[in-house]
Amino acid sequence: MEGVNVKMNSDCRWLLEHGHPDEQIVGVVGAGTMGAGIAQVAAAAGHQVLLLDVRPGAAAQAKVSIEQAVEKLVLKERLEAAEGAALVARIHAIESLGEMRDAALVIEVILERLEAKQSLLHELEDVVGRGAILASNTSSISITALANGMRHPERVVGMHFFNPVPLMKLVEVVSGAETAPAVAQLIFENARLWGKTPVHARSTPGFIVNRIARPYYAEALNLLQERVGTPHQIDNAMRGAGFRMGPCELMDLIGHDVNYSVTMSVFEANYGDRRYVPSLVQKDLVDGGRLGRKAGKGFYDDVPSFAAPSAPSHTAMTGGGNAIVITGSGRMADALAHWATEFGVSHTRETTDRSQGLLIGPVRLHVTDGRTAEQLAPVLKSSNVGVIDLPLLLQENTAIAIAFSFRVAPGHRELVMQTLAACRLRPVEIDDVPGLIVGRTISMLINEAADTVHQGVCEESDADTAMKLGTNYPAGPFEWLARIGTDYVVTMLDNLFEAYRSERYRVSPLVRRRYWSAIPID
Repeated sequence: MEGVNVKMNSDCRWLLEHGHPDEQIVGVVGAGTMGAGIAQVAAAAGHQVLLLDVRPGAAAQAKVSIEQAVEKLVLKERLEAAEGAALVARIHAIESLGEMRDAALVIEVILERLEAKQSLLHELEDVVGRGAILASNTSSISITALANGMRHPERVVGMHFFNPVPLMKLVEVVSGAETAPAVAQLIFENARLWGKTPVHARSTPGFIVNRIARPYYAEALNLLQERVGTPHQIDNAMRGAGFRMGPCELMDLIGHDVNYSVTMSVFEANYGDRRYVPSLVQKDLVDGGRLGRKAGKGFYDDVPSFAAPSAPSHTAMTGGGNAIVITGSGRMADALAHWATEFGVSHTRETTDRSQGLLIGPVRLHVTDGRTAEQLAPVLKSSNVGVIDLPLLLQENTAIAIAFSFRVAPGHRELVMQTLAACRLRPVEIDDVPGLIVGRTISMLINEAADTVHQGVCEESDADTAMKLGTNYPAGPFEWLARIGTDYVVTMLDNLFEAYRSERYRVSPLVRRRYWSAIPID
């Protein structure tokens, strides 16, 4: 590696503990998109970076791509020209593992196969010094399994970046059964020095992000299998809750082959737990070659449009002349009242009503709690019953799912639809399904996060951070829990369990315990 002069400290246990970044060599094995991104970030932090790939010329080509990316940053005035040139100069394409002998940290970014990664790590153990740390960028393979059979498994750790690496802030620092706490902490601190936001995770299937995110896809796929709505309706509703992309368009972007593979991996690693069961809908897409945007077809044949209509005039905010009553007391009724007040919707409140929701003409719209409109009709002693989705984020032109009992006359349905539209909402009518779209999805994301914490994978704050930074969620699962309450989540999941009799909807012990602890004794 010509031009690199790195001072070694033979007395230190872990080389990353001593010196400045420019005194520490970082090796990256795998020069694909992720590997190149990691190399760029490490070089930007001041490290000399050795980049290796088994494909002839791939590392050199990756450096060219990095140089082009850096030039764009310079043109956008986000980086000084001299800094960009120095960054690129710190990256060295090499041709053999032996050239990594002086590395303080080596990160493998090769294909997601246990045997291939194990073989590489064993080779690296014979090359690098005793004070070097060996990290894996795996997104799903057990760190414990990767370290199995190594002479020094305590120095093997997960360092899971997210794509695109230069832009995405999150790094999951994953500890296997043998990973030394000092090693995990060093990688944690090193990620911070690289401008990232690290979170600690224990090595379990899916780590934090890929585990907690499963319900976001699974609930959409289940709704599609039940044929209660279209991909566009589901995506529209989730966007209305603040998500940047709906689950169907996101799966199209990720690639259905990739998403299905991750689901299968998590499902098998959890011994067939029904919470992670793969979808026949997605398997059919994969089998048919409808892999998403990269194939030109998936749920959509093109990038979908979710353009909102123009906002109605202020004079329409009376609900088109129809009286709106916000019924019941509690968080859901308060959320609806806040929306009505914020947007100047003419309304009254009836706090003594046992149903939290809206009364529009003769139709009661009950905020979904996991029961269908048909189930609620005899409870509310009315034939004019509908359900409205969880009012998580009601803003101008927010899409929100609603459904009606079959007993509601077409004229009354139209009245509700027109009234909500006049109040700057975009009602999305789907079939009468338990939990509708947002309510069931948010509850399941919270439940999965609670189980992740309950099983010691991560802390609550790390779960929130990981989901906001790793998936661009509008809030973390525990932030949602604080907002909608454990009573809502428990009621929703218990009702979904009654509807489907599926263990996927069993309540996490952590959520159930908080639910009971919140109930007054006297």
